[in-house]
Amino acid sequence: MGNNGEVTRPASTRAARLDQVCAAAVEVARAGITEVDADDVGDHLQVVAEGDRLVTHYFECLLAGYRGWRWAVTVTRVPRSRTVTICETVLLPGSDALLAPGWLPWQERLKPGDLGPGDLLPTPPDDERLVPGYLLSDDPAVEETAWELGLGRARVLSREGRTDAAQRWYDGEHGPTAAISTAAPAAARCGTCGFYLPLAGALRQAFGACGNFYAPDDGRVVSADHGCGAHSETLIEAAETAVDELPTVYDDSAVEAMSVSRAPGSVEAAEPGEPYGHP
Repeated sequence: MGNNGEVTRPASTRAARLDQVCAAAVEVARAGITEVDADDVGDHLQVVAEGDRLVTHYFECLLAGYRGWRWAVTVTRVPRSRTVTICETVLLPGSDALLAPGWLPWQERLKPGDLGPGDLLPTPPDDERLVPGYLLSDDPAVEETAWELGLGRARVLSREGRTDAAQRWYDGEHGPTAAISTAAPAAARCGTCGFYLPLAGALRQAFGACGNFYAPDDGRVVSADHGCGAHSETLIEAAETAVDELPTVYDDSAVEAMSVSRAPGSVEAAEPGEPYGHP
């Protein structure tokens, strides 16, 4: 059998031909910009063929705060007619236009630390980080507090919630790549520190809380391979300095000899005097 290759040709798209009548209607297109004053419409920048007898004119926008934006006015005409009509007028951003940031839902705009005193942050009912407390979980700590019907919490962390939290903590300022951790001695890891308080459940293997008052991570969750200079086994031995005991030296030149006399009547004349003139 012969080669039964492609027997049809791919459809070719023909570029739209610029209609000269519509292209020449620059002032007609300019007059179609009625949303602003005429002074806010600048020079004619470009004309583009959109289709048969369909052309878009671009004008510079001079509105304050719209640097790089352009007015786009699309015009057309019916066959065999010299009359040009306006289809639509719109303000479009150019390649160097100043644009506002893309819109995000408020849940995605929130950052750690945005919640302040008095703020309320509702949790959606379908939050994938949480599961109902009566469902079986693979975390022993959750089972201890949430499995008994009526005694547990309404919702607990799901596997996705624990994974997201663990990854966020590990990659943050309290993980092994933090500046304070990389500057600490290699052996000064939190997992071997006496101030390290392991978490409960599945996160116990990798995370705990710091209980060292002097450590910068005190009261915060740290990874077991995090570290700092306040490790409990960081001991500094006091250097023993030998001090030679010098003999007591008296400077005789600084001692002035003085004679002691008896006051009249202090002792009997026949009795010998006591030292320093005391009776």
